[in-house]
Amino acid sequence: MKVHEAMHRSASWVDPDTLLPDIAARMRAENVGALPVGENDRLIGMVTDRDLVIRGLGGVGDPLQLTARNVMSEPVIYCNANEDLEDAVRIMALKRIRRLPVIDEHRRMVGMLALGDVVAKAPASLSIETLRAVSAHHA
Repeated sequence: MKVHEAMHRSASWVDPDTLLPDIAARMRAENVGALPVGENDRLIGMVTDRDLVIRGLGGVGDPLQLTARNVMSEPVIYCNANEDLEDAVRIMALKRIRRLPVIDEHRRMVGMLALGDVVAKAPASLSIETLRAVSAHHA
């Protein structure tokens, strides 16, 4: 199975100057836990719900004035639409991440691969292995 067969295609990004309240509202509206950050047609980071809490609310600045650039995770870890799902899952397990932006052969973002997509579409053995690795406590 290829990544493009499991990913969801409705992913889009936010500008690095987007304020945190706007990011949180968009996450709520789209029912997602992460939004890629893009600038000049390039992915430059990722803002997760955890980033909003840990870096936004737990940081030094006023959360109402902070932007995606202030809290985003870097570098962007991604996968390719035409690669094997097992390879993308290995990336998720190794990096302990739950969501991967998916790019095409032109390096354009075409979707998002989330842990839920893997569990819903991959063979059970791969789903269980991935869930265990991604959900393991960080040392």
